[in-house]
Amino acid sequence: MTDSTFIKPDYQTEDETKAGNYFVSNYPPFSFWNDEDVPCVSSLLESPSPGTAPLGVYYHVPFCRKRCHFCYFKVYTDKNSNDVRRYLSATLSELKNYAESPYIKGRKPKFVYFGGGTPSYLSAQQLTELTDQMKAILPWDEAEEVTFECEPGTLSEKKLEVIKNFGVTRLSLGVENFNDHILETNGRAHRSKEVFSAYEFARGLGFDNINIDLIAGMLEETDDNWAECIDQVVNLSPDCVTIYQMEVPFNTGIFKSMKETGKLTAPVADWPTKRRWVKEAYAKLEEAGYTVTSAYTAVKNPENTKFIYRDRLWAGADMLGLGVSSFGHLGGIHYQNITNIEHYCDSVEEKKAPVRRALMTQEEERFIRELILQWKLGRVNKEYFLKKFNISLEERFSTILSEWEKNGDLTKDGADLVLSRDALLRVDSLLHGFFLSKHQDARYV
Repeated sequence: MTDSTFIKPDYQTEDETKAGNYFVSNYPPFSFWNDEDVPCVSSLLESPSPGTAPLGVYYHVPFCRKRCHFCYFKVYTDKNSNDVRRYLSATLSELKNYAESPYIKGRKPKFVYFGGGTPSYLSAQQLTELTDQMKAILPWDEAEEVTFECEPGTLSEKKLEVIKNFGVTRLSLGVENFNDHILETNGRAHRSKEVFSAYEFARGLGFDNINIDLIAGMLEETDDNWAECIDQVVNLSPDCVTIYQMEVPFNTGIFKSMKETGKLTAPVADWPTKRRWVKEAYAKLEEAGYTVTSAYTAVKNPENTKFIYRDRLWAGADMLGLGVSSFGHLGGIHYQNITNIEHYCDSVEEKKAPVRRALMTQEEERFIRELILQWKLGRVNKEYFLKKFNISLEERFSTILSEWEKNGDLTKDGADLVLSRDALLRVDSLLHGFFLSKHQDARYV
């Protein structure tokens, strides 16, 4: 049985959770990125800086204590201290090469994001040395936000103090669930006790913005368990709550098990159930004073609690992607780094650009990318797209917008087009209607 046997759920209406990508994270689809456009990245870096485009940095830490059964990121659980040291050195060399290029030289990041994998897997000393050197190469003293992802079981008060001291403003805790059995069943390394202790330490240190991640639809999740998870979140009262609906991409442990047993339907909650759970969660959070700010987030204070990384990136910011398999976006060029850690390090050490694939986009594609990503915020501003791209959304997409309005999925609020709550919770299944025809049937990987 091959991957093509499995039904891609991207824009199909089946209730069951099938294998394949559902979450739309970029445009054009990754399957259109290619080898031929890789030299475009180096050419761009030799060109003058655009001047006005905000710059961000994404740093990928590919190490974890365990690989979760639902994980589809490039992570490693078998690397020793020498492997880690080599990797950190390679990423610093990659950053230095970027910082010295004409396109980047003299620019300062407006946001920095440490993702993984597990950034908090690194020791306090490794984190201090890494960030000190990063700031010496490309200072982030003008950054509006520095986000750091954490696995609760890797955190101590000392490590959190180090994380706070090197400038992290947004701490994101990958909780996913508060039930130890469900955490174990899904391959998570931490347990609920570690969540509570890490959160207490973080609160005591005074982080500006603490986010808790949850996943709706984990293996063996139930109505009762989900309700308990939301109650726990409300009691903790983090600044931000991020909720993802479980999907099963092809490179996950769950898919491997499905493939071995010949199952077409994933052993997780179906899409109506997952959407109902998120809807119930948002209702409880709103009762507690939160505001829903996207398909995935609710924040306690929308005036003070922002997600700069997301908002800047979805509005076309430049972003350096550092490390193995990282994604970057520069001057309308999408790129992804080499996806094998040894090959990535070899390439950097040989003073070669560690880029695996890229795509030089056209302005129309950049317009669609921003539009579909901003739909995830629950509203898009017509004047923004008219001013930036000289495109009227209501003229260009009259058919689909009229259909949404007729179905009760869309209303108008001045210059804003606003999605209903139900439409917002299934927004990823709606976005393919905006794709160019050549991208409509692409496998989204």
